[in-house]
Amino acid sequence: MRLFFGSVPFFDSNMQVHAYRMMTHDGDKLLGSAEDHRMLGGELLAPSLEFVKDIGTEPFAGENDLFIEIGKYQLLIGMPLNMQIPPEKLVCVIHKDTLEDNAAYSKMGILKRKGYRLAIDGYPRAMSMDTAVKVFDYVLLSCKDDNFTAELKEIRPFIFKTRLVITDVPDMESFKKYSGARGVLLSGNFYSQPITKGSVDISPLKINALNLLGQINNEAFDLGEAAVIIERDPALSISLLRFINAMNPDRSRKIDSIRNAVAILGQKEVKKWASIAISVGMGEDRPSEVTRLSLIRAKFAENLAPAFEMAIKSGALFISGLFSLLDVILQMPLEKAIDEVAASGEIRDALVNKTGPLSEVLKLIFAYEHADWHNTSIIMVRNGIDITELTGAFFDSLVWYRQLLDAIEEESDEDVEITETSSEEAES
Repeated sequence: MRLFFGSVPFFDSNMQVHAYRMMTHDGDKLLGSAEDHRMLGGELLAPSLEFVKDIGTEPFAGENDLFIEIGKYQLLIGMPLNMQIPPEKLVCVIHKDTLEDNAAYSKMGILKRKGYRLAIDGYPRAMSMDTAVKVFDYVLLSCKDDNFTAELKEIRPFIFKTRLVITDVPDMESFKKYSGARGVLLSGNFYSQPITKGSVDISPLKINALNLLGQINNEAFDLGEAAVIIERDPALSISLLRFINAMNPDRSRKIDSIRNAVAILGQKEVKKWASIAISVGMGEDRPSEVTRLSLIRAKFAENLAPAFEMAIKSGALFISGLFSLLDVILQMPLEKAIDEVAASGEIRDALVNKTGPLSEVLKLIFAYEHADWHNTSIIMVRNGIDITELTGAFFDSLVWYRQLLDAIEEESDEDVEITETSSEEAES
């Protein structure tokens, strides 16, 4: 079976990611629905669990928990226990209607005793809340549900015994409204909502970084001028030298200046390094998921260039994905944010005007990451893209991001070792 697959984040009230929910859809039924899939006997299959069995939860959720839907028939035949998937990072999501089946309900008890955590998707009206909080570690309620307000009121007295997850939260106003509840987690589009008015002061270091982005986004930027800008920012200078050292592990090539460093790298590599380093730096005071999403979008877009027959524009696609949340990172309208980084005309057209060849790639990425399988399928058909090309490009972007994090963590460990060594030397 060929699948669409992705994961959506669950945030706490401080905008920190605590978990992800895996979303899948049968790619061979391009314009079908999940109900069609079950009617065809798909209820006995578990593609999400097969993915996790083969590659683990880490590519989808990092070090966080991963929520995966377990259907009634999957429960009845012993999943996920019979697949020997460890319970540590897995949360089994059970639809509220499954509670009406006594046999399936008994299987939940087995999972619970084996260490799996359970989440109920929807208000559990088939049992009392006193019973539900003993069985389920999480209760998922959707803002889109017609009875959401009433159900939220009913569950509030019990949230000290189970954790509430509110899904489909549409905007920051709704996030602020619902995030006050004790221990609540929230998911939805609120963290990537565009800024439509106002602006904030930008720190001097961010202004310097924006100047560098403006410089490298010129078609034929001057490496010497880029070096001058980098030299003004110690963090950028250190990042650049580490980047070169990572490419030169035996330290055979000696670097004696920032100008020497940029000359060694050349325009293409300097542009790529700077785009990533600056975006991560500018996103430090925004939710970490925004930085993660920007980077995954960038690599996803670059990976899709061949499928859209735009290999020559892979660099522009990378930057388009990277800058797609620039309004959130800089807290200003996207049009102004794009002006601040002096992006090229085609990147501006794609992000601000939603026009031009790059925009079609971004539309596919946006639909895919929100599990909008219907529009994902339409764009794929329109551009003659195969499911395996799309899912392969997405999975590769997840792996790339994980490798990027590992490299950053290694650098942090090196800093700690250097600091400890320096302290010991000072004491001696």
